[in-house]
Amino acid sequence: MARNNINDPLFRSRTRNAAEARIPSQEDIRRRQIRNWIILVSVVVVAALGVHFLRGYGQGREIGLTRLPCYASQSVTPYRDGVLYYDGASIHHLSGSGTIRWSFPVGNAASFSVGPTHIAVWSGTQLFLVDQNGNSTYNEALEGTVQFARVGDRYAAVVVGEDTEPKLIIKDLNGSQVDAEQEAFSGRMMLDVGFYGNQGEYLWTLSMDVFGTAANTVMNTFQVGKMNTGEVSLGDRITYKVLYENTKLRVFTTQQVYSYDYKCVQDTNATMLIYGWKLIDYEIPERGAAKLLLAPTSQTSSAQIISELRVLEGSTDKRYTLPVACVGATIDQGNIYAVAGDTVYRADMNSQRFFGYPIPLPDGVAIDAYYGVTSDGKMLMGSGETMYSMSLPRN
Repeated sequence: MARNNINDPLFRSRTRNAAEARIPSQEDIRRRQIRNWIILVSVVVVAALGVHFLRGYGQGREIGLTRLPCYASQSVTPYRDGVLYYDGASIHHLSGSGTIRWSFPVGNAASFSVGPTHIAVWSGTQLFLVDQNGNSTYNEALEGTVQFARVGDRYAAVVVGEDTEPKLIIKDLNGSQVDAEQEAFSGRMMLDVGFYGNQGEYLWTLSMDVFGTAANTVMNTFQVGKMNTGEVSLGDRITYKVLYENTKLRVFTTQQVYSYDYKCVQDTNATMLIYGWKLIDYEIPERGAAKLLLAPTSQTSSAQIISELRVLEGSTDKRYTLPVACVGATIDQGNIYAVAGDTVYRADMNSQRFFGYPIPLPDGVAIDAYYGVTSDGKMLMGSGETMYSMSLPRN
């Protein structure tokens, strides 16, 4: 085979082209730099996302978990920055870390409800009003069997008597009677009561007409110590919650949310359809619209397995899909939390993304129940009869 001749013009041209191909042009250098920058930025972004994701899990390890000295069957209830439970003889108040702050003896077969600064406890005809420090401000037998009681900022409402002939008694937090009503509830069964307005000076009641041709729930409103301010029939749909928001009473039924003023005049423009959904938590700010957290009605039985959530805030309506089916959910400081197994999930309301935070549980233990959140951000949850308290992971 003939060898290449270095004097051959064609050979010199090929050699020069090969040499030029090995020497990158300025355009090649610029493109390579851009490509390297893209790779570098991509690596940094991926690393940052990984650190952020792992940071969430790290916070889950750092937030801490406390086993509480009470059992799930003991009426465990969040109260202010602690926990109340009833052991069959006394009501105990725990700190979020499980320390007993005070105990109050009430005897057997007692029930209780909590208010802003006091709790009401009843058993038979006996009524106790107990302040946040465990001191009794009232302890007397009433004229009839106590059906239930509710506590507001200034007053306590107590329902006594027979199921279909109840009497509503209003007392201040020292036990002095300031009002009573019976005639308005004749032939009805009392379902619930609650205080609203400035320092709780107004009261709403829900009762059911049990002698009519069809079940009918009636809402009454009162100004404490003065007069009946209104009455409205809510029909045969089950009414399960009444909230006070921005001078309006928000009434939740199994089909719709209605809005009324303090005289029971309806704001028809504020009616919202929620059929198939049930309110499970809420957050009412001092200003602005309430944040209402709902879950599918079919997923809110005694054994909750929640896979979807819905948040209503004014005219805003958002849907969320949980990473896994959860046993409970709450809304707190603009965040949505849900818990299941060994993980608590958090999502900012403005985001559709949930971050998982591992719960440092003992091996083989899984959370199967949710009981609420204390005012200082401790989530109460259970595994069987065992109760735990855990700080909510924040942003």
